[in-house]
Amino acid sequence: MAAETLTDSLATMATQVVNVNPYKEVLMGKEIIFSFNSIFMALLGMAAIIALAWLFSTDRRHVDWKMVGKGLLIQLAIAVAVLQVIPMSWLWPMVSITAGLVVLAFGYVLLKNIKTLTLKSAMNLLTSAALLVGGVFVFFFAPEVFEFLGKCFVSVLEWTKAGSEFLFGDLVNPQSFGFIFAFQILPTIVFFSALTSLFFYLGIIQKVVWLLAWLLTKAMRLSGAESLAVSGNIFLGQTEAPLMVKAYVPAMTRSEIMLVMTAGMATMAGGVLAAYIGMLGGGDKILELEFAKHLLSASVMAAPGAVVIAKILAPQRETIDNTIEVTKEKIGKNVLDAISNGAIEGLKLAANVAAMLLVFYALIAGFNFIIAKIGDWTQLNTLIADATNGQYKGLSLQFLLGYIFAPVIWIMGVPWSDVTLVGQLLGEKLIMTEFVGYQSLAEMVQTGVFTSPRSIIMSVYILCGFANFASVGIQIGGIGGIAPNQRTLLSEFGMRALLGGTLAAMVSATMVGMFLG
Repeated sequence: MAAETLTDSLATMATQVVNVNPYKEVLMGKEIIFSFNSIFMALLGMAAIIALAWLFSTDRRHVDWKMVGKGLLIQLAIAVAVLQVIPMSWLWPMVSITAGLVVLAFGYVLLKNIKTLTLKSAMNLLTSAALLVGGVFVFFFAPEVFEFLGKCFVSVLEWTKAGSEFLFGDLVNPQSFGFIFAFQILPTIVFFSALTSLFFYLGIIQKVVWLLAWLLTKAMRLSGAESLAVSGNIFLGQTEAPLMVKAYVPAMTRSEIMLVMTAGMATMAGGVLAAYIGMLGGGDKILELEFAKHLLSASVMAAPGAVVIAKILAPQRETIDNTIEVTKEKIGKNVLDAISNGAIEGLKLAANVAAMLLVFYALIAGFNFIIAKIGDWTQLNTLIADATNGQYKGLSLQFLLGYIFAPVIWIMGVPWSDVTLVGQLLGEKLIMTEFVGYQSLAEMVQTGVFTSPRSIIMSVYILCGFANFASVGIQIGGIGGIAPNQRTLLSEFGMRALLGGTLAAMVSATMVGMFLG
């Protein structure tokens, strides 16, 4: 009887945890609010972030501000499109206006340069015109694209659940035993790694990456190799993406290496992205879809954001090669071999994540135990609890991180009442890993500690990427293994890349916050 009573109690608690989410209706509402305060704070925040990147630049006099402007506009366009700021009824008027301006500009250039115009330059003009008009269509239909991709990720979570249930039975059901990280999140990493390996073997990822790289090269005049590396980072990890251009890495310039490292820090791999969707959604399919769209948007926005920050930190001065050639190397000899290799790599990653979280949470508990004792002896715990209205019970690592990063978070436009909570998340991401940060965010979402849903959405973007101290060593070892001659430069740029990845995510969060009132 005692065992049955315990099981019933656990089931009741799990049901309450899954069903209670005070932000669900607001997150689904997609309410866009323009206010002078939010726009002013966003502009101030972006200016501060760009200024900080410029202060740490290796060559402040040669920053290409035109490229920086283009990158920020691309980031802003993605944010506006995903949040559906502009109604669909504006589509045809904007297409007509854009097409008219393109025709006028094309005619002017044609008449002015009729004697010197070559077939190649004419084709370049036509390509630019087509991209501009096509970009308007993509801009308006981007919400549907992200909706579709979000549903794909949610479906992947369901597929993973089928395999997990075969292995673990009812342990994967939150209604029965609550949220168990090892059974509900780690299998997602394994399955998605296998799926990514399959898509890579079939050449699907290479084609998508090539298209994105071509667009980046045309829009921001990047070299072909760095465009491929940046685009690859949207789908692959920070050491896997450079493999797509490993033949070019040994000869890359300082600026190109800086961008490859920064993009690796700023974006998320598909496998962990799926895991974050499961963590934040908490078993609620509707919330999983909402968070999926924001997580996808964060990773896509991080690509041009990484370009902006990297080109400020290390401006390009050398001649670049615009050739875009994706490696023909495949993972595995056939489909089954590719899936097996991906599953094995995913298992290694899942084991690393599990070990890392176990150690970090244990260290946090140990650190908090020691400083809590100090807080008891000095009466600081009582003072902190009173000063924060119970938000923090006493002296702890979370309290320290929250207040250390609070000024940075405030200038980005996060509501004042939530700045310490979001500051804590940023600190956990930097010092530990983004996995710890997203897990803390998931717990905060479920317990309802935020005063504004805006803080939740901005936190999703702030935590995007692999920008943490451990990643510095991972990149030096991983990319250095591809190009040993670049190891010294990788070591030199390690901390700058960490800063760059963090700032790129902060720019994205600030832009999104601008439209959330």
